[in-house]
Amino acid sequence: MLDLIIANGTIVDGTGKPGFPGDVGIRDGRIVSLGRVDEPARETIDASGQIVSPGFIDCHTHYDAQVFWDPTLSPSCYHGVTTVVGGFCGFSIAPLSDESASYLLPMLARVEGMPIDTLANAVPWNWSTFGEFLDRIEGKIGLNAGFFAGHSAIRRHVMGPRAVGEKASEGELEEMKTLLGQCLGEGALGFSTTVSETHNDGDGNPVPSRWAAHSEIVELARVVRDYEGTGLELLPDIEFPPGMPELLADVSIAGNRPVNWNVLGVTSRPGAEALIAKRLAVSNFARERGGEVIALTVPVSPTVYMNLRGGFLFDAFPGIWPDLFRLKPEERMVRFGDPDVRRQMAAEVESMGPEAPLRSLARLDNFIVTSAVSEAARRYVGRKTGEIAREEGREPIDVLLDIALADNLDTVFTPDNTNENAETFAMRGKVWADDRTLVGASDAGAHLDLIDTFAFSTSFLQGGVREFGVISLEEAIHQITGRVATYFGLVERGLLKPGYHADIVIFDASTVGRGPTQTRYDLPGGNDFRLYADAVGIGHVLVNGVEIVRAGEHTGKLPGSVLRSGTDTKTVPMDALRIGSKSYA
Repeated sequence: MLDLIIANGTIVDGTGKPGFPGDVGIRDGRIVSLGRVDEPARETIDASGQIVSPGFIDCHTHYDAQVFWDPTLSPSCYHGVTTVVGGFCGFSIAPLSDESASYLLPMLARVEGMPIDTLANAVPWNWSTFGEFLDRIEGKIGLNAGFFAGHSAIRRHVMGPRAVGEKASEGELEEMKTLLGQCLGEGALGFSTTVSETHNDGDGNPVPSRWAAHSEIVELARVVRDYEGTGLELLPDIEFPPGMPELLADVSIAGNRPVNWNVLGVTSRPGAEALIAKRLAVSNFARERGGEVIALTVPVSPTVYMNLRGGFLFDAFPGIWPDLFRLKPEERMVRFGDPDVRRQMAAEVESMGPEAPLRSLARLDNFIVTSAVSEAARRYVGRKTGEIAREEGREPIDVLLDIALADNLDTVFTPDNTNENAETFAMRGKVWADDRTLVGASDAGAHLDLIDTFAFSTSFLQGGVREFGVISLEEAIHQITGRVATYFGLVERGLLKPGYHADIVIFDASTVGRGPTQTRYDLPGGNDFRLYADAVGIGHVLVNGVEIVRAGEHTGKLPGSVLRSGTDTKTVPMDALRIGSKSYA
């Protein structure tokens, strides 16, 4: 007898092939039959009029910490996601020592937007090895989850405070390689690192991996080639200055693995098409040398919520801006009041070239005042800094800083950069079809008060398929199921196929999407909020054959598996994503 039959649905199996009517039979967490199923079952879900597809795979998250305070991994679970991968950008929370824990906690709070009270009160920090970290969450999570071992965690573990500000000695590099090998042997899915100028620690200094020589990064990448089912991730300086394409290619070649980078945004603004072509050309450069570089592309323009207290993204503006965000908030407020400092801040933003990655954010007249605490600041909510400046005869920098100062730096500003139109989606359709890209980059679990890309899967289906029609339903599902599973070498996941794990989502193709972004004050340890959006059109979500979401409500069950390299993943060929694909013109 079967445990469950999903009956009368349209099966879209994750391969990209056309959907077909049929049933899915499930026993012991696995798919045992597909098409016409006559065997009786203990339970039946009627999927009439619905799409039955593999569960979606989120290929770039930071759920490492959230697993402890929200094992359902919301809101991803409601948006049809059944498998997540985390530990990226060098920011894993294992391996761990007492000294490194006290550093990593405020680093994550700053660089990944995780409230420090939540990290301190809801994460136990009671492991040492990577294997012990995985053991802490085994059997206690709602989704399947695997994690990379992060460079900054490893570097701080080995070098202590010297990890910030100094190069590694030969002995320290060998110790890091040994430690990384231990992490991979205990189940880490790969090695991740960052050299991005947007990544600073709790003190406002570059995170440990940013102090590493390129040779250190390449040598660490070389370790993964000896471990089955492992991969590589590197967050570059996305202006791709001289040496950056070479670093990505060298990392891939050293590890004998594809390396993915984050993130390729796609809009129809002037010059965007040339910029996309330039960034994707890095993959060509790597391929000519025997490597493989894959760009993660987010399928929607994120709404970005910025403030001058935490300062994330503001601290990546040029010149004096990073120095200001190394100061304590009280000292920073004094500096913000200095007219000469303000003029310098404005001049340095204006000096940014059109290709600068943050140029679209760094328009001082283009910030919407999204929320505020004080009465003096609240009167500006909903208005744009440039409009206020013109009305009151002031400069945009003065408006921005005066409102923030009146609000003790708690004002939230949103760059008015929405560009979700047919032209943008036409460009995205081309990029999604390119074999140098992978759809994802949600950052779910991080930047809780900054961005709302956690709903990437439903946004992808809503915008790309349902509203603008630039990709077929079958191909869209393939992009976030079978294709991602191929990239990570996930064993028996990502497709609806007999013998595969029953990770399944049932949804209404005519309504699937995401609700509006809202704030939720449900974080433990303080009064912090997170951005959130409900899913629309997702009827049922199953993980390993167990229903976790029914009609928008969580069942309370936690059937997720911890994914370990070599057991739950296998090594795939470098060119695995190129087969049957085409390139962006």
